[in-house]
Amino acid sequence: MASPGFSPLRNVSKPEVAVFVSGVASMGLEILAGRVVAPQFGSSIYTWGTIIGVFLAALAAGYYRGGRLAAREASSAGLARLLLGTALWVALLVFAGDLLVRSTVPLPLPSRAASLPAVVLLFGPPTYLLGFISPYGAELLDKDGIGEASGHVYALGTVGSIVGAFGTTYLLVPALGVDAIGFAFGALLVATAALLVAPSPSRDSVLSVAGALVILAAALGSGSVGVSPAGQVIHEEETAYQELQVVDGAETRTLYLDGERHSAMDRSDPTRHVFDYTRYFHLPYLFADDPDEIDRVLFVGGGGFSGPKRFAAEYDATVDVVEIDPAVVDVAKEYFTVEESEDLRIHEGDGREFLRETNTTYDLIVLDAYKKDKVPFHLTTREFMALTSDRLSEDGILVANLISAPSGPASRFYRAEYATMSEVFPQVYAFPTAGPGAVQNIELVATKDGDRVSQATLRERNERREIGIDLSEEIRNYRAEEDPGDVPVLTDEYAPVDALLEPMVGQRYVIEEREADDEDDQSTPRPRVADRASLAPVAVADGRF
Repeated sequence: MASPGFSPLRNVSKPEVAVFVSGVASMGLEILAGRVVAPQFGSSIYTWGTIIGVFLAALAAGYYRGGRLAAREASSAGLARLLLGTALWVALLVFAGDLLVRSTVPLPLPSRAASLPAVVLLFGPPTYLLGFISPYGAELLDKDGIGEASGHVYALGTVGSIVGAFGTTYLLVPALGVDAIGFAFGALLVATAALLVAPSPSRDSVLSVAGALVILAAALGSGSVGVSPAGQVIHEEETAYQELQVVDGAETRTLYLDGERHSAMDRSDPTRHVFDYTRYFHLPYLFADDPDEIDRVLFVGGGGFSGPKRFAAEYDATVDVVEIDPAVVDVAKEYFTVEESEDLRIHEGDGREFLRETNTTYDLIVLDAYKKDKVPFHLTTREFMALTSDRLSEDGILVANLISAPSGPASRFYRAEYATMSEVFPQVYAFPTAGPGAVQNIELVATKDGDRVSQATLRERNERREIGIDLSEEIRNYRAEEDPGDVPVLTDEYAPVDALLEPMVGQRYVIEEREADDEDDQSTPRPRVADRASLAPVAVADGRF
């Protein structure tokens, strides 16, 4: 039985604290690594496999070297020096992480291994130093036998890793930016080093601890001052799903997700289509036999809400939007003039889950949650496309906005998605948005009507129908029926999306923009209905497609 006043914390030795903290820092930095390299290299399975492999290799090297040195060099002061060395490297990451990542881009490596040099350079050295902590700690522990000491160290380090994993994922990433999280880990390492040399530190130890803390603070303070090459950064945050920035240019406001332009808004005309690809969302009003029958519209993916805002403002239709990232919804409301109403309502959640649970039938579904390198496979498969078909009316239309190339090796994802949609829908049409060859937005339009709509018919309807926008330029990009070639049909059981996206790694993503003076919208918008009380309520949410 424990004696009165017994506290387990009183029996925790300094080496045990060091081992625990090393576990917290190593796993926390591993998760942070994904956020640091994602804007440049994406967050595919290849990137994460590289991160995990580099961290394991660096730890293994540190364990080995630390084990050879522990018998003659292990001491509390030695542990403190290792922690301070790691903290200084973290300060370098905070100060110049983006520059170091970009410096590795020109290296001639296969696309799957493109992130390897960056991960090794940025995270190999600090992880290697952290690997010394466990063997040093085992040598300093007051335990009977090597087995007991090593088992105790493994347990402490693993518990620390668990704390680092959950703490970084659920607390730090949603609350802080990458630099602030790096500073937090650096400060934790410095504080632990200070504990190790207490209560009677030498003058050199005090100077080392203080110097490391000053360098960390200076690295954090010298970070971004709110300016990017594209303009003035007016908001940025690390969400649970991605790195988010809102950047103001001369006339437009742009939403960046993981470093890529996602949506843009003309600040003087918030519903104008700045990015050309968003104009293609109106094509269903030409494909439909009767555009007035498009009453209910669902957007899977919100972003800056370019499409939903325009549809809600201009068409006699209710608009549901599904957005998975709550921070994106908040930013859209604060910076992109998005307001919920009877015509536009927002729900946060996964797109597939929303479709599975809703009983609403839609006349048009727009899948607008693709990113260049982050495509949740469960929103690309034959089973998912069948679900969208089930939620569409008899003459319903599906539009999928994907990022790929219309030809060449980088077209594999486009062709696979074309083949997958063709398994479910009788007719699928393709509209590249930025010319041949380039990685770009490609709009796929799928209909439940088995009759093929020709390019000539679309031209005639565009001239005759008043749908609020002239799509004559978009119709020119109409492609004949596609031959998917040697790509798989994507299924829930087999959807190698990362492999299909791989040829796009390192290629420039082209987004065509339209100047305000070039706007060719039709002058007569479609009339709106004043009384909508009889219509079903709408939803707005997002699954990152």
